[in-house]
Amino acid sequence: MLHELTIHEAHEGLTKKKFSSKELAKAFLDRIKKVDPGINSYVLVRNEKEVLAEAEKADSSFTGKSNPLHGVPCSLKDVFCTEGVRTTACSKMLENFVPPYDATSVRLLKKAGMVLLGKTNTDEFTCGGSTETSIFGVTKTPWDTERVAGGSSGGSAAAVSASLSTYSMGTDTGGSIRQPASFCSITGLKVTYGRVSRSGVLSMASSLDTVGPMAKDVHDIALIMNVIAGSDPKDSTMPNVPVPDYTKSLQGTDLSGLTVGVPDEYFIDGMDPDVEKKVREAIADLEKLGAKVKKISLPHTKYANAVYYVICPSEVSANMARYDRVRFGPALTREADDLLDYYLTARTDFGDEMKRRIMVGTYALSAGYYDAYYLKAQKVRTLIKQDFEKAFEDVDFICTPVSPTPPFKIAENTSDPLKMYLADIFTISANLAGICGLALPCGFSSTNLPIGMQLLGAQFDEPTLIRAGHAYQQSTDWHLKKPTI
Repeated sequence: MLHELTIHEAHEGLTKKKFSSKELAKAFLDRIKKVDPGINSYVLVRNEKEVLAEAEKADSSFTGKSNPLHGVPCSLKDVFCTEGVRTTACSKMLENFVPPYDATSVRLLKKAGMVLLGKTNTDEFTCGGSTETSIFGVTKTPWDTERVAGGSSGGSAAAVSASLSTYSMGTDTGGSIRQPASFCSITGLKVTYGRVSRSGVLSMASSLDTVGPMAKDVHDIALIMNVIAGSDPKDSTMPNVPVPDYTKSLQGTDLSGLTVGVPDEYFIDGMDPDVEKKVREAIADLEKLGAKVKKISLPHTKYANAVYYVICPSEVSANMARYDRVRFGPALTREADDLLDYYLTARTDFGDEMKRRIMVGTYALSAGYYDAYYLKAQKVRTLIKQDFEKAFEDVDFICTPVSPTPPFKIAENTSDPLKMYLADIFTISANLAGICGLALPCGFSSTNLPIGMQLLGAQFDEPTLIRAGHAYQQSTDWHLKKPTI
């Protein structure tokens, strides 16, 4: 089935002329029509004629030296600006916004020969962990449509899992690539902060946001990273760090010489026993492949949630200030009575979670509270970062669960924001520390729900994660399992 191919399999087929990019695109468009109404992974599917014309163009320019992504259909989370294609952040504030330019990562993918199928669902401005704050409705995991696909990149994860897209691009601010990857049983990479340009990607929390790939296996992740990684003059947060050939890290199944750290702080009371069981089995598998297992401690992990939910809302508050219907957002349909009336009316298009984070962040940044909340959180953030730096002196990478539970039921956590926030407990530390993290399938619960593990690496050490993740997938078949839909 064409829609089930990985990037590397599709590239091989295109090279050998077993099928065309147009045939690939048509297979995906047909499947989207058939399957996506029950999943809700897409918020916009491009006009069929436009997609097929793009695929025909890719066919006509395909050569034996073409990039492996050339002519392979993909999707983008609906926060990536795409010239001439609606980009909404799944918010009423931008429901009719059509960008006049491409995000840097989109431009690079186009240069590599991308065929864009459409835009995928996300929590509003990426604020959430279940896609339940999207104005387009919740995305369901293809493994159980009564449960969420995760968030905020839930649409991208579900699209890849349900074979509605060969690969997708997401963003990760506190686990928004890794958690939905786990909930949908696919592979997703949270890159080091500054490894991939954020230019042209709608901001949530600027010191935490990262852009990364979501795909069916680690091999595909390496191929995408070879296209999107690297410095960009339009993103001043990017250091000029050399970009390796990530495919050189696809070295088979031997992990001899590598040490994997296992932190006690990530195996906590109250986590689902199936999650702990499957992740510990995966750690044992890594040991069988030659990796040395070492217990480590990340003592400030217990403060990560509190730190994150001060810093993140503070930066959300600052970033959302631009959506005042003067600089961004649709103009008001009536004239305001005064300035207060203007602001009250202008912000009504934000959903409850957005308003909640804006209010919390504004409070934390306000005079008299800045030192007590935001500044203190930044100091503890430094301690969390130092925990990882110390750990990576003794280990090459760290293995933990992605989420304390398998995918939860739709509406299960919506009435309790704190319970929703605690679902990020194993992912947010990586964003606070600016390190990289790879999520990949490692099994299923007793009720056949996906479970994922994450490999955490030092800053700009994505190659080690790719090597370890690829070795694991070469010796297991969890990533090959498909949902029955």
